[in-house]
Amino acid sequence: MKPLLILGIESSCDETAASVVRNGREVLSNIIYSQIDIHKVFGGVVPEIASRNHAAKIDAVVGEALSEANVKIEEIDAIAPTHGPGLVGALLVGLSFGKALSFAAEKPLVGVHHIEGHISSVYLNSQFAPPFMCLVVSGGHTHLVYVKDYCDYEILGRTRDDAAGEAFDKVARALGFPYPGGVSIERISKEGDAQAIRFPRAMSVDGNFDFSFSGLKSAVLNYINTCKMNEVEYKPEDVAASFQASVVETLTSKAIAACALRGCKKLALAGGVASNGALRARMSDVCEQNGLEFYVPEPVFCTDNAAMIASCGYFSFLKGKTDALDLNAYPNLDLVKVV
Repeated sequence: MKPLLILGIESSCDETAASVVRNGREVLSNIIYSQIDIHKVFGGVVPEIASRNHAAKIDAVVGEALSEANVKIEEIDAIAPTHGPGLVGALLVGLSFGKALSFAAEKPLVGVHHIEGHISSVYLNSQFAPPFMCLVVSGGHTHLVYVKDYCDYEILGRTRDDAAGEAFDKVARALGFPYPGGVSIERISKEGDAQAIRFPRAMSVDGNFDFSFSGLKSAVLNYINTCKMNEVEYKPEDVAASFQASVVETLTSKAIAACALRGCKKLALAGGVASNGALRARMSDVCEQNGLEFYVPEPVFCTDNAAMIASCGYFSFLKGKTDALDLNAYPNLDLVKVV
């Protein structure tokens, strides 16, 4: 069969990205323009600023992706932009560009779900394949998904409030660390004692695979504020390490339990928080103890990128999925209700 080249476009938050991927696995280019330095002064992503920067950069980013892959738009088999979930203005920039390119180049359009893209990141430069359990942990999402086959999912659990990455950012801000908080928390945790403070492990009931990090976040903030009110000195590194330990334990225990429930022998970790060294190490150790095959993508494919979107677009396209040019952006698009 002729190799298929998919152009992926990602703009759901604050990364403008484009990538060309061959047959869903071989990454020919992966261009990412990050706005972190722009939003750092605000302590988080400002949607309107993100949208404006996407609009300013997307043409150049897509052009660079094609150039680095050494392919022309005529050689592309399908164009796959993210169309949800995410910041609606940011999504519309990438989706509109993808639709315009699809129309002008007369190429099929394949809308991609952002979380499905994160799941597909495990296929990049690897031979990892379904069925497997996938824990998707990012700034805006925490999902535990049983991947029965390509593009065939069963959601076992998801966050009911704050996602894990969101909790990292808010705790980091309370401790006086810059955005993005996950990097700061991981760095300073190496200097702290993870057993110094016993923060709660939320929703630890057997058989419950949903997540809740709002209570943990509140517990950390209450600890910090109580110490300040009583003029009690605390060590930020101990707070960070203890908080991180709670998140890692909760994520790991639920993922392992979900594998046991489905009799699944393979576990994958994806999403921006999958770059966290403590989580990767703990998940690897526990999988080894339980006889599970563990896989996590390279860090560059964990954070938002277009290679994972292109990979997802490929497998969707193989299954006959294409979209009309009236495809819209959906900021709260559900994984099991992909339109």
